[in-house]
Amino acid sequence: MELTDLGVLCNGIKEGKFGLAMAKFKGAIAGVFTSNKIKAAPVIVCKENISSGYAKGLIVNSGNANAFTGEKGIEDAKEMCRIASKLLNCNEREVALASTGVIGRRLDMDWIKRKAPEVFAGLGKSKECAERFSNAIRTTDKFIKKAYSEKAKISAVAKGAGMIAPNLATMLCFIFTTAKFESGELYEMLKKAVKPLNRLTVDGDTSTNDTVLLVSLGKEKVERYVFEEELERVCYSIAKQIAKDGEGATKIFEVFVKGAKNEKDAEIVAKTIARSLLVKTAIFGSDPNWGRIVSAIGYSGAEVDDKITIVFENDEKSVKLVEKGFITGKEEEAKEVMKKDFRIIVDLHKGVYEDFAIGCDLSYEYVKINSEYTT
Repeated sequence: MELTDLGVLCNGIKEGKFGLAMAKFKGAIAGVFTSNKIKAAPVIVCKENISSGYAKGLIVNSGNANAFTGEKGIEDAKEMCRIASKLLNCNEREVALASTGVIGRRLDMDWIKRKAPEVFAGLGKSKECAERFSNAIRTTDKFIKKAYSEKAKISAVAKGAGMIAPNLATMLCFIFTTAKFESGELYEMLKKAVKPLNRLTVDGDTSTNDTVLLVSLGKEKVERYVFEEELERVCYSIAKQIAKDGEGATKIFEVFVKGAKNEKDAEIVAKTIARSLLVKTAIFGSDPNWGRIVSAIGYSGAEVDDKITIVFENDEKSVKLVEKGFITGKEEEAKEVMKKDFRIIVDLHKGVYEDFAIGCDLSYEYVKINSEYTT
C-alpha cells in the first residue's frame, strides 16, 4: 500500500546527490523530532508549523540538511514553505517540511525555486509518483523503506542509513492514515509507537534533522487500540529496514534483555550492547566474542553481576553461550547462527523487566562511505 493509495498526491525528483519531494493532502498532523541539542532549521520551522495540528502539504529536500546555518537557515526553511504554499494554494504555516544531508551548508534556494514547480506539476496518485517521492528523499540509502497496515489503513515511507542512534526517531519518516484521529490523539499514539525507532542504532550518532510525521486524512473510523498496535508494528518494520540498510551493513541483529531490576536498566543494557563498536565488528566477522557483550553490560550503568545468561538465536537455531555466569563453550555453533540476521538474548537474573534494541554490524564499507560523504 503506497501513500498514493490513501489519496495523497506526491512526487519527487533526484539530480545527483540532491532531491526535492512534495506531497499534497489535508489532515490532522503530529510529529516527533530529534533529541539533538543542535536542531536543524527545518526541524525548528516544522515544529512551529504543525503546532496548529493541521497541514495541507509537505516539502522535503535531500543532500543538504540546512543544519548549523543560523538565522539564514531559518529563513531558507521558511522560504521552502512559502514556495510550496504558493504551489499548493495554502498558507505557508500549513506546510510541513524536512531536510536531510550535509550539515553546515546553505541550501541552494535557486535550485529549489526552479525545481519546485516541476515537482508540483507531476503530483499524482500513481505508484510511480509514490516511488519518485520516496527516491527523492534518499541520501546514502541503498533502498526505499516502506511499511503499511491494511488493517489500520496506514502507509509509511522513510529514509535512513547513517547517523542512526537510539534517541527518538533518527531518520525522516512520513506516516499517513485514512483513520480519523485528532492531532492530540496522533501525538499520544506516535510517542508510544516510535519506541522501536528509539531502540535503533547504526553508528551511535544522533542526527540534527530527525523527523517523524503522522498525518490523519480523517476518512474512516478505526478503533484506537487497533491503530496503536498496527502503528507500532509499522514503526518496527521501518526500524528493521533502516538497520538492514545501515551504511555498509551486511546483517542486522536484535538485542532482547530480560530479568532486569527496573525498566531503565533493561533499556540501557539493550542500547549499550547494540551500539558497542566491538560487538558490531564482531558480528560483521561472525565472531561469537561474547566477552564483548559481557563488557558492554558491565559498563552500561545498570545494576548487574556476573550471573548472566547470553543466547544467540535465529529462526532455525538457538545457542546458549553463557548460562548464569558459566561458559558453555559452544562458540563454533554460535558462528553458524551469526552468519545471517540473528537475535542476542540476555537474561540479567535481577528482576522482571525487559526491553530491546535493534542494530547492524559495522563493516569496512561503513568507513569508506563516511570518509567520502561530503565529497
